[in-house]
Amino acid sequence: MRKSPERKQAPKKVKRVALVTAPYHSGVVESAGTWLNLGFVYVAGALREAGYEVDYYDAMALWHDQDQIRKRLEDFKPDAVASSAFTAAVFAAIGVLRLAKTINPEVVTLIGNVHATFCYDEMLQADHDVIDFVVRGEGEHTLVKLLDCLNAGDDPAKVNGLAFWRDGGVVTTAAAPMICDLDALPTAWDLVEWPIYKYRAKNDARLAIVSSSRGCTQNCSFCSQKLFWQRGWRTRSPEAFVAELEMLHQKYGVKVAMLADETPTMDRARWERILDLMIERQPGVRLLMETRVIDIVRDEDIMDKYRLAGVEHIYVGVEAGDQAKLNLFRKGTKTEQSRKAIDLINQADIVSETSFVLGMPTDTKESIAETVELAKMYDPDMAFFLAIAPWPYADLYPELKDYVVTRDYSKYNLVQPVIKPTNMTVEEVEKELAMASKKFFMHKFENIEKLTPWKQEFMLSVFDILMNHSYLSHQMKDMATQSKKMPESVKNMIRNVKAAKRALSNEPIAPLP
Repeated sequence: MRKSPERKQAPKKVKRVALVTAPYHSGVVESAGTWLNLGFVYVAGALREAGYEVDYYDAMALWHDQDQIRKRLEDFKPDAVASSAFTAAVFAAIGVLRLAKTINPEVVTLIGNVHATFCYDEMLQADHDVIDFVVRGEGEHTLVKLLDCLNAGDDPAKVNGLAFWRDGGVVTTAAAPMICDLDALPTAWDLVEWPIYKYRAKNDARLAIVSSSRGCTQNCSFCSQKLFWQRGWRTRSPEAFVAELEMLHQKYGVKVAMLADETPTMDRARWERILDLMIERQPGVRLLMETRVIDIVRDEDIMDKYRLAGVEHIYVGVEAGDQAKLNLFRKGTKTEQSRKAIDLINQADIVSETSFVLGMPTDTKESIAETVELAKMYDPDMAFFLAIAPWPYADLYPELKDYVVTRDYSKYNLVQPVIKPTNMTVEEVEKELAMASKKFFMHKFENIEKLTPWKQEFMLSVFDILMNHSYLSHQMKDMATQSKKMPESVKNMIRNVKAAKRALSNEPIAPLP
């Protein structure tokens, strides 16, 4: 709802800005490694270019508690504190802003990202005492304009891309335009605390998150990305992207980079140019990426370039094994395309990963068991069975809302079921999801010797991660004790994880074809 803007008394001048990630953990995101917040790298770059002093503070990656966050804020003495959160982490992010207000009631507090962009009204209704401004959409330009506006003593209602509380109601300003020239955005890689960012599957190799494009033109009914990016897609130049990889390797020792793009391969000519440049320049960075099933099928004739360029791990979202559910999810793919895409990734000797969305209102124990058998048949190296998360802003939400059992967003993490199917309890869903993972990985590790040597080593590292660092640790330990067909290599891993890790100290690297 809109309120007529009234001039708010300007706070003291904002000079120092702390960007603080939400200290949220679910055993999912952090299981494979420690991931930096790429959005804050860009926001910090924009703020610094505009003359602000910035602290990039990844409290999540550092596993800092409230006392440690308090000390960092007290030491830096920011004039503004901004946090960013996906839905499951939003309460933790608001907690950071609340802590900042207890330290300094005059500090300007801000929050952004997907959940805040769409659920700002609910957030401000509940927590306007600690949230001064919600940044809707991309933050690089909006945040700078807002702080400049406050420093000038002007009215923030003039700044596009905001929501805030005034006179007992929520004020929203017009949407900010999308940023056109992504190559022109400044970054603040030098503010990143690099030693903490590691990829466990490659002997704790230094890990970066990078972006070659922004946006998603797909129409998946359960997803948030198409909404946040307004179904648009913008790209960086292949030359600028590959040069950034070279710089990250040479200057900061990065060996592995996760591509943050939702659809990096959408334009085949552009993507092939990136692959050719990586083959030519050999930037020293291996890529982990997500892309579309249909793009992998399209690229059957250049999968060798993926490997030569250093693409080592590809995730494709299969999500469902029956066409009716794929149609409900509006994936725009056929079941046979999903299987072929995984086959092509495997044939290229690249790690294949996929996921299946379970816990829908029509699911039963039998339908979940059928999905596990389908996953075995598709034969990805890794498959994860995720609880549907009914984002309140997603297209699918109206069909799911009557089955939602909690609005505790901290549980919307794809691990904890928050929907009760018609013929199952929530507890049964949780049990069946765990059983699905155990059955799939038991099958995978019982057949590990069918993989190429480098993949066998990689999967042993994955086994260590699943047993010791993930939400699936209990299921993996059960699997290890129950399986009668487990190869000796995996049994040895179970007996002495530390010894196996020493044996893998030469990072498992995909050999070039």
